[in-house]
Amino acid sequence: MDNTPPPVPAHEPPAVPPSPTNDNSLAVVMHLLGFAGFVFPFGNIVAPLILWLVKRPESPLLDRTGKEVLNFQISYTIYVAVAGILCFVLIGFLILPVIFILWVVLMVVAAVKTGNGEDYRYPLTIRILQ
Repeated sequence: MDNTPPPVPAHEPPAVPPSPTNDNSLAVVMHLLGFAGFVFPFGNIVAPLILWLVKRPESPLLDRTGKEVLNFQISYTIYVAVAGILCFVLIGFLILPVIFILWVVLMVVAAVKTGNGEDYRYPLTIRILQ
């Protein structure tokens, strides 16, 4: 009797297609990448933009989420710039904290809703990317 083990196949296992849960997790990360603005200037736009450009061909969910996140982050940046200019007439000092609180709250709400499988549309957003 020959006790040699059967030969191991020489081919690699097939690549696993991306799962919906992986796409969902990346969509949550895309929403939270807005906080990269605390790390480097315009990080709130650049970080989600990089992830969106890399992952958008792989999933319609990531493409939709990336556009929504970028629209929101660009709108937020415009609002902050306008409020900064309005600081010269003192009203900007009242508007800036409101914009900041809304920015943080809306990103967290978007991440939670996306984590639960819902598509989230940010309010007060200029739709630049369609």
